[in-house]
Amino acid sequence: MSVNVKIPTPLRPLTGGKAEVPVEAVTVGEALEQLSSQFSGFGDRVLDDNGEVRRFINVFVNQDNIRDRQNLGTEVRPGDTIAILPSIAGG
Repeated sequence: MSVNVKIPTPLRPLTGGKAEVPVEAVTVGEALEQLSSQFSGFGDRVLDDNGEVRRFINVFVNQDNIRDRQNLGTEVRPGDTIAILPSIAGG
């Protein structure tokens, strides 16, 4: 099923400048795997060595943080939007 993944500005050089990428997936994990295989280096920036979302990156399905659901096992439906949001730090 097709879902759209919104790509944050810092990761857009990896996706050829695309701000949004459609993928066929049933879970958030599948969507991120597809992006990792389609765009070299993408997975390394979003996932840690254990294959989990890096702690300073938040991933939402529509308006729900996947950490409040089933993390990478969070199911997606056709038309859902996955948003990847890196944390912003500074003073």
